[in-house]
Amino acid sequence: MPVRALVEAGAFFEMAPTSVRVALARLLAQQRVERDERGRYRLGVAAYGVNQTIQGWRHLEAQTVAWPGGWVGVHRKRGESRAHRLSGDRALHFLGLRALEANFFVRPDNRVGGVEALRERLVALGLEASALVFGLAQFDSATEARASKLWDITALQRGYGEEIGRLSRSRRRLATPGNSRAMVETFRVGGQAIRQLVLDPLLPEEISPGEKRKALAACMLDYDAFGRGCWADFLAEHGVLHPRTPADLGGAAGSESLALIPESGAPGDFDLAAAAAK
Repeated sequence: MPVRALVEAGAFFEMAPTSVRVALARLLAQQRVERDERGRYRLGVAAYGVNQTIQGWRHLEAQTVAWPGGWVGVHRKRGESRAHRLSGDRALHFLGLRALEANFFVRPDNRVGGVEALRERLVALGLEASALVFGLAQFDSATEARASKLWDITALQRGYGEEIGRLSRSRRRLATPGNSRAMVETFRVGGQAIRQLVLDPLLPEEISPGEKRKALAACMLDYDAFGRGCWADFLAEHGVLHPRTPADLGGAAGSESLALIPESGAPGDFDLAAAAAK
């Protein structure tokens, strides 16, 4: 995106042009964005791990397998810098691990690829290299019961319903997509729903039934298509490649460039990436 598009979009959210430019300079220094020879910005290498995780909201159910009953454990060593600890905290939270003991985090081993794939994703998201990631075949019954209660299942299930209601109410309010109010609302409301989905721990059915999560994902896909329409004309005006619907990705010209553009119709992907980077 060119700077002028970012500045104009920022104005919709009551952001001063100076604030947008200062934020861009900071993100550029952190390699969270990068700039090409034409002065157009896109996500940088330091944001790829987070962005890849965010884009996975469309395919959550494909990220899990039937739970065989085992667990994944992460043991973090003392002595890491505060920056490394915060980065590691974020990685663990993104992938649904919770603290069973001090410096010891667990989750059910029900993600595709098992321990090895989870280890790679944790490192890509910022887990410190000194942390140990390993499989756990069996807890004793008391520890198993304690581990299964590390997540607030009631709040999780309630959150799905709340987000579905928020998306539905927003869609009814925004009868006309081509205005800045619709752009701002789909960004914020869609971004909040995407955040709920991305940070979902993807627990096995034995711990937390997934039907409401699937319903939220389906609702967000519909809202996403509407959100794309709200932003498409603005992005086209500024020469930003941006498909109106996910299906457009397959045959669109310039698909190599499109690979760097999040698939979210409500550009809440960027919103979450920025929040996660703080």
